[in-house]
Amino acid sequence: MSVLSSVTHRLLTVNTVKIIQRSFLTCLLCLTCLLGLMVPPASATDLSPAPETAKAYIITPSNGETVKPPFTVQFGLSGMGIAPAGVDRPNTGHHHLLIDIDQLPSLTEPLQGSEQVLHYGAGQTETQLTLAPGEHTLQLVLGNYSHIPHDQPVLSEKITVTVE
Repeated sequence: MSVLSSVTHRLLTVNTVKIIQRSFLTCLLCLTCLLGLMVPPASATDLSPAPETAKAYIITPSNGETVKPPFTVQFGLSGMGIAPAGVDRPNTGHHHLLIDIDQLPSLTEPLQGSEQVLHYGAGQTETQLTLAPGEHTLQLVLGNYSHIPHDQPVLSEKITVTVE
């Protein structure tokens, strides 16, 4: 075999291997995407049960109270326990504090954190808030291990505070 045909054969072999590798990676990517489409969204499968007697409530401040910033908000829960986000234990959850929310977010999907939806995924039962002067509303929502409210949402009453 001549040197030229040997080099040509080697180049064809290297190119063929590269084409096969790219084809394999493309197929793998397509398969991953298809499998991802088959997995139901978290909202359809991750609702956790909550006892009918479970209740979230705000210990402090009281409804109608006037507060100076920063002020402490203490979270209360009865009929269930607290567990950090990511820990799937029956009859547990972690707090989310809704601030100045007129309409509740979806209660069948993970609560999206924002300036108005605060997550306490480490299992905290109180927080310090500094809000602008004026009237504000506060409400607790208990989320399960994946930040989704329970099948019977555990919500506190909405309270109003006035910040000086």
